[in-house]
Amino acid sequence: MFNESNIPIDDRLLISRAARVLERTGLAMAGAMIGIFVAAQLARTNVALFNTFGFIVLTVLSGLIGFYLGVNIPRLPNTLNGRRSNVDPVEWLSAAGTLLAALAALVSVYALVFDEVLQRVWEFVIGSWWAVGVIMQTSAGLAAEQLPKRPSALTIN
Repeated sequence: MFNESNIPIDDRLLISRAARVLERTGLAMAGAMIGIFVAAQLARTNVALFNTFGFIVLTVLSGLIGFYLGVNIPRLPNTLNGRRSNVDPVEWLSAAGTLLAALAALVSVYALVFDEVLQRVWEFVIGSWWAVGVIMQTSAGLAAEQLPKRPSALTIN
């Protein structure tokens, strides 16, 4: 029978790191896919900038980077600077960014699937949600990397 305690700690850490990379890679691929949907919806606006290869690549790469960095933020310990804290601003920044990016994708996919023509102002709102969302995710991910080491979501007992 498999017994986790028989695996050396170094191997468990390697397995944990590999699982984290796999998870973040999958999330990055989801972010890239969401970026494709948003780019496709924005390209329908007939705005010259949105209909370029460079814009589409930028949208896909920003989704890839934002979702890789920003959706797997380790939890902040319950104490911050010696005080008890229940609010983690980095976690909130990541969560809000993910929500905005996903909302932009939801509206984009809906409009594409049902062939809805959105008013131009809504196209720019969707683009803004996407841009702000992935910027928030990326900022949260970079901030989490700069903070003192936090306990990982994949802790080993």
